[in-house]
Amino acid sequence: MSTFARPSSGTKPPRSQLGAALLACRHAFVGIGMISGVLNVLTLSGSFFMLQVYDRVIPSHSVPTLLGLVVLVIMLYLFQGFLDVIRSRVLVRIGASLDESLGRQVYDAVVQQPLNSPARGDGLQSLRDLDQIRSYLSSLGPTAFFDAPWMPLYLVICFAFHPLIGITAIIGAVILFGLTIATELGTRTPSKVAADALSKRNRLAEASRRNAEVLHAMGLAPRLALKWEEANTAYLTAQRQSSDVAGSLSSASKITRMVLQSGILALGAWLVIHQEASSGIMIASSILMSRALAPVELAIGHWKNFGSTRQSWRRLEQLLPTLSSQQPPMPLPAPTESLAVEALSVAPPGSQRLTVQNASFTLQAGQGMGIIGPSASGKSSLARALVGVWRPVKGTVRLDGAALNQWCPNALGAHIGYMPQDVELFSGTVAENISRFEEGSSSDAIIAASRAAGVHDLILNLPQGYETQIGENGTALSAGQQQRIGLARALYGDPFLIVLDEPNSNLDSEGDQALTNAIQGVRDRGGIIIVVAHRPSALASIDHILTLGNGQVQAFGPKDEVLNKVLNKPVVQASRPPLSLATNRPSGPL
Repeated sequence: MSTFARPSSGTKPPRSQLGAALLACRHAFVGIGMISGVLNVLTLSGSFFMLQVYDRVIPSHSVPTLLGLVVLVIMLYLFQGFLDVIRSRVLVRIGASLDESLGRQVYDAVVQQPLNSPARGDGLQSLRDLDQIRSYLSSLGPTAFFDAPWMPLYLVICFAFHPLIGITAIIGAVILFGLTIATELGTRTPSKVAADALSKRNRLAEASRRNAEVLHAMGLAPRLALKWEEANTAYLTAQRQSSDVAGSLSSASKITRMVLQSGILALGAWLVIHQEASSGIMIASSILMSRALAPVELAIGHWKNFGSTRQSWRRLEQLLPTLSSQQPPMPLPAPTESLAVEALSVAPPGSQRLTVQNASFTLQAGQGMGIIGPSASGKSSLARALVGVWRPVKGTVRLDGAALNQWCPNALGAHIGYMPQDVELFSGTVAENISRFEEGSSSDAIIAASRAAGVHDLILNLPQGYETQIGENGTALSAGQQQRIGLARALYGDPFLIVLDEPNSNLDSEGDQALTNAIQGVRDRGGIIIVVAHRPSALASIDHILTLGNGQVQAFGPKDEVLNKVLNKPVVQASRPPLSLATNRPSGPL
């Protein structure tokens, strides 16, 4: 059933994952509610202390009574402070619990989102949203909602002192509630605009950071800086509008509370003059008024943070349902026989434009296939579909007869080696990257993959060998070194299916020979290897060729036979450099 489907009559709508995570903390929230109740009762200590001092101690001149009241109120204040610390720590732990419950799911959703839909917004926004929710839950903001239900208690006591005092307190509460509503209406739109502008600014800054070399070499830095300044100005403008509204209304609420507190004090004095109240009631009612309106003022003061948290909540509620929650399928035996592609059509995530249409072919264990064709013919799209990165629009990819979706993704990953066009290594050691960060990986398996890729000697020449820290995005290595270590990562664990997308784009002659040996080694051990190639050197150890044009298979079969067909098609020749008749291979890039 669709996530947006309306539930049938008599059934409850499914609870969101965020709601379920908060519900798991319900006992902690109940505890906070009980602590808040005790705290609000203890808050009356100051008012009644003043009441007793002015109405009993001063008229009676009783020092023992004063000392007893001082000791009692100090004990109550200490207990109140202890409970306040407990409440604050419980809120912090609720925020941490929410993060622990959802952190992995949010991370998985962030990683899977580019595979299911086109990239939109800041890629890390979801993690920031979770941080925002946790931060708000750990702040004083939520305490306002736990204290607000106790406002009637203070108002009832104010009425008990005198009806006019109670009426004045109610008028003050209504005014502050009106300011709260005005804060909500005034900050909603600017806060949303500010969040969107912030996301745009961060995306531009991150893109500039990743491409710092291009910006510097081609003089683009000043121009990109102007675009960043425009985005930053838009963010600051929206942020300023939101802050101005929230700050103005927060100040208005503070001034209103101060005016009401002084007004209630003046009213108490008027009642004392007319002998309708005691001087203790005058002081106590002023304190009670301040305490009764404190939750509203606190809520207004944290309203901006609350609005940001609410937006974060909504974005996460939209994101988390996109994460696949299906039960993992039954484990299947490791593939050892064949790869079959049946009427496969592929489109980029979130797009309806097919980049591969009705592709079909079969490879047996020990065979290798090269995919050639002009640029934008669908070669990389096909490679992504073969390893399960992009889901087919229609058709199927099968390993030993089992469709890829019948495999658990983590289990399938052990049987697949993949090297995309742009090899990106992760922060860590060379050994960790080759072993795919597998826990308990053996050094023998790592070295075997390195030798298969012909990169073992290269790694030994690094400063710390296999323990060399690669750095963020592999900045400690050259492009050719990254590509060869990426090949070793693809070969790690002797996977059955290996797909290499332009694996020799940054390789020298030595790297080309190592690649040829690696391809032959995969075939010799009974694996299947597929190479997307523009340079003919990558096809030396390949026995089958598949040509693509406009997303459709133009030819598939033994290498020499297909290359002869390609050679005899003038249309295809026009889109690629001529082939060498002597070698039946293209003389230039394929």
